[in-house]
Amino acid sequence: MKTYEIIYATVRRIPYGKVSTYGRIAALAGFGGQARMVGYALHALQGNSGEEVPWWRVINAAGYISNDYAADLQRALLESEGVCFDERDRVDFGRYLWDGADSP
Repeated sequence: MKTYEIIYATVRRIPYGKVSTYGRIAALAGFGGQARMVGYALHALQGNSGEEVPWWRVINAAGYISNDYAADLQRALLESEGVCFDERDRVDFGRYLWDGADSP
């Protein structure tokens, strides 16, 4: 399986209403320390409507949306899943962070 496909498979595991970080996805996919590679993989999805990868569920380690090209869309998609942002536009990891375990 190619690197990006492994990353996409990992991102697909993030449950509805939860988020993960670039670094956590990299580690879970077997590419620890390569958070940027996850960002590159998700950016490569831009314009690929046939791919069913919930890219919007991946945010940075500080709890913020990182991408500039689709930040409004990403926030809207997260909010539509019930993910809330605080007054500083951060996501509460205590409430929304996916720990890597699959849901029952």
